[in-house]
Amino acid sequence: MNTIRSTASVQPLLRRADLGDLRLPNRVVMAPVTRARATNAGLVPTELHAAYYGERATAGLIVTEGTWVSERAIGFTDVPGVYSAEQVAGWRRVTDVVHALGGRVVLQLWHTGAASHPDHLGGELPAGPSAVDPRERSFTRDGFKNTVTPREMTAADITRTVAEYGAAAANARRAGFDGVEVQAVGPFLIPQFLNPRLNRRTDAYGAGAAGRRRLLCEIVDAVAASWDGRRVGVRLSPYWDTGDRFTADGRTLADYDALVAELGERPVAYLHLRGRDLAVPGGNPDFGAFARYRRLFGGPLIANLGFGRESGNAVVEAGIADAVSFATHFIANPDLVTRFAMGRALAAGDPATYYTGGASGYVDQPVSGTGSAPAGRG
Repeated sequence: MNTIRSTASVQPLLRRADLGDLRLPNRVVMAPVTRARATNAGLVPTELHAAYYGERATAGLIVTEGTWVSERAIGFTDVPGVYSAEQVAGWRRVTDVVHALGGRVVLQLWHTGAASHPDHLGGELPAGPSAVDPRERSFTRDGFKNTVTPREMTAADITRTVAEYGAAAANARRAGFDGVEVQAVGPFLIPQFLNPRLNRRTDAYGAGAAGRRRLLCEIVDAVAASWDGRRVGVRLSPYWDTGDRFTADGRTLADYDALVAELGERPVAYLHLRGRDLAVPGGNPDFGAFARYRRLFGGPLIANLGFGRESGNAVVEAGIADAVSFATHFIANPDLVTRFAMGRALAAGDPATYYTGGASGYVDQPVSGTGSAPAGRG
């Protein structure tokens, strides 16, 4: 039995919200999900992308899949970019469809850094904060491959990378997006700079927590320059915990405390926070993990990871988050907002179709029927 009534007047997730200068009709956000459908040499978004995002236009806000800011950023197969005129034109078709259907959409900007592989870069080594292997895996044409020891980025490399983020944001505006989100989650470029195990620099971009967060702050400033008002979000994952390189220990969380506080002083529309992994499958998200950063960041906060209809409503009602983002739920349920509103059961996605290209598992999900089983988590 549902513990929260399904009427829009009651469900916190279905109330309107403002994230900076982004006006949302509801608080159900589509999280960025890599789907590997740009199966063309130019990594250009296609009509499939327009259909996929258009089907999900009832979300309060769509955050697109991570999108390459330059050819040097690439670290996964068949992911679109936003650095060429053809890519900008492809994304314009996407935003036109989403807007025609009443939606709002921001583009997530992505750079994999040392988590890439020479297979993506014409045989060249990836670049990272220091010459330290992140010990991750990169998805290539031949499947997942272990990362290698990268070359250390020079000062010129860093300057160029910040400029590439700025150019990508300008391209996103030309493509008709409502804003952009800076991808700073997982094991990729920005978290590599934030990580003292990978960032062993002694210059202004290392040598202490303030130096390690300098790259992200410069990127935020460069990206924000293309927009009027607050239309730049930042996605962080302080609780990312894989192997011996990324550990959510006390030192890491303290560094993120300072970072979040500093982001609050910049023109950031919202903080998109990936929480702790669920303690058990099907368990409830750790609200305290989000509350920690709610106290440090004065702007809007989007909570992510492991939420369902009931827990999403609860975290918003408690004032811990302003909105909640959903990833796997939106893959299989393009009409997720309707399903939440009507208390209908959620369909399950097929992981075998996540990165396969084509329409199967991408734009062929049926809309909900008239069932009224409780919604799940995801």
